[in-house]
Amino acid sequence: MKQILAFLFLLAGAASATAQTRAPAPQPAAAEPVPTSTLDGNWRGQSDGGSCKAPLDYVIRIENGFVDGSAYDTTAHGPVPNLKKAPAPAPTPSLWQIHGVARDNAPFNLIAVASVKTDDRRSGKLTARREGDSLVISEAGGCRRTVRLVRG
Repeated sequence: MKQILAFLFLLAGAASATAQTRAPAPQPAAAEPVPTSTLDGNWRGQSDGGSCKAPLDYVIRIENGFVDGSAYDTTAHGPVPNLKKAPAPAPTPSLWQIHGVARDNAPFNLIAVASVKTDDRRSGKLTARREGDSLVISEAGGCRRTVRLVRG
């Protein structure tokens, strides 16, 4: 009896397996080409000190025309002991986050936001333009620094 039940079970499984039809796999949609920019790549450089006499080291990555990077003030120092018991001075921005969209044949704007913890939000506007094999970035306000970036 057990053999007959096992045989019927196998026969039913085989019949249901052959009755099932498999739908064809969906074809992937044609991938859209990723827009590229002639400015794509890693860019580095150090600015002049500007009116603040504080140069910034720039490291920027442009990918598909999107700009993401940072600028760092190497002269900035961490907290120091307050021996006079006076209120501490406001922190100076030493790290700037830079974002924007690059244009190949025209100057373009970037936004720089300071990474400091204060009540006021510090931000600045930058203007970038291509000059030969380099990228020149100028501050619109603040210290009015200028930097010439090279790929690398």
